[in-house]
Amino acid sequence: MADPDVRLTAWVHGHVQGVGFRWWTRSRALELGLTGYAKNQADGRVLVVAQGSRDACEQLLQLLHSGKTPGHVDNVVVDWSPRGEPISGFSER
Repeated sequence: MADPDVRLTAWVHGHVQGVGFRWWTRSRALELGLTGYAKNQADGRVLVVAQGSRDACEQLLQLLHSGKTPGHVDNVVVDWSPRGEPISGFSER
């Protein structure tokens, strides 16, 4: 039996707004078959919510830490939970 889908919630800290970070995250998530969104926060962080297989979510998390993102990521605060309500596609909010 396949592992159940999960939800990755990641708060990305650093210089991640106004540099194409949400677009880049959306592209990587779609390549991995994930659904969810990337949303700018008022305090300068980007909130990334991704749902799908644990493996795909972990791959996205590795990409967020890779140093190859637009801008500069200082820190990623992560929360794992069971998959929530279905989300269609992956959007930039």
